[in-house]
Amino acid sequence: MLASIASKCKEKLYSSTISYHYYFFSNFASPLFVKGIRGCTRNHHCISYVKYIPIRVSRCCQIGDLSNSDGNRHSYSTQISPKEIADQILTQILASIEEDPSISREELCIHYIQKLCASENLLAALSLVQTLRGRNIFLTSHAYDYILEAASEKNDIDLLSETYENLLLSCGFINPSSYLIIARAFSNHNDPAILLNFITKVLEMKLPRNDIFLNRVIFALDKCGQVDKALSLFYHMKSLKYKPDLVTYNTIIAILGRLGRVEEMLQEFDYLKTVDLVPDLITYNTILNCLRKMGRLDLCVVYFKEMSERGIQPDTYTFKALIESLGRTGNIEDALKFFNELKRKGIVPSVHIYRALIFSLKKMGKMELALKFSDEMNECLKNKNFVGPRDFQYENR
Repeated sequence: MLASIASKCKEKLYSSTISYHYYFFSNFASPLFVKGIRGCTRNHHCISYVKYIPIRVSRCCQIGDLSNSDGNRHSYSTQISPKEIADQILTQILASIEEDPSISREELCIHYIQKLCASENLLAALSLVQTLRGRNIFLTSHAYDYILEAASEKNDIDLLSETYENLLLSCGFINPSSYLIIARAFSNHNDPAILLNFITKVLEMKLPRNDIFLNRVIFALDKCGQVDKALSLFYHMKSLKYKPDLVTYNTIIAILGRLGRVEEMLQEFDYLKTVDLVPDLITYNTILNCLRKMGRLDLCVVYFKEMSERGIQPDTYTFKALIESLGRTGNIEDALKFFNELKRKGIVPSVHIYRALIFSLKKMGKMELALKFSDEMNECLKNKNFVGPRDFQYENR
């Protein structure tokens, strides 16, 4: 009977109202357990339920209409603040760790956070991580991801911002997943000012390496398909103390190139050189790959020459862009020259380079030479160090 009574008393925390219940028993029929916590092990104590999590509490007030006829039970309720909920959970966490030191503190805290988020009591979840930090209990960014995700689903940008600020204060390393969650949160907001206000709040914290924060948000926005917001943030950065660096420009050049906005891409490339930034191999490879896709062989040759004059050594990605571009435009002899140069430099051709070259040779009717390179490629495929299709992921770099 007591077990059935308990099931009636599981209250969600949508309005931060908790039902407290006194039980006087010697054998509770179905005690509730949280992984690593033994609940309901003593007689004559009071338990509250936070989305089915047992928490000992010390005070109760009168509730409404549940009958007192279900055994020796007295039903009470009170309005309880998120901070009070967090304090009670912290007490339970510390008691559980003291009782069983082998319990994973991180998993235990995450379990409570998950339950609070599932109950839509996000303020209590945020208060819990703040309370934990105040006791020098620092969680990884994985724990914060649950609150960020819940805030994103509720479209609560203010809570998202506050959670991220707490994440920055607590974690030395932030998972890329956290930035992706943040980026997705802005997908329902067309006004770029909302994103820029969020950025401003974070920058006002004056934490070290805000440039990394900005670069990762731009990258995450791009990954989530919000290229307009990524570009808007990039242009906004130019007016900030934290100016775009080479990583920023490489990301933006890749975005513009993928969108086919070649002129803008080349303008940003020229501009980065005017602000004392030096293009690197990734910069040139990104440009060459985009120009290859757009069929701009003339520009591919120009930027490859510039790259060589700067003393930047080409790699597999560079030669792939050149050989494929030359082959597509019928310049098979020049493609073969670059293929031989690649080998002279000790670079092992990737399967994509072989395939591009073979395709171009067949297209030009040079079947014998195509067969020769096909046999050579098949021999290379037997080498475990050969760069195969699964290893060549330039677009995802």
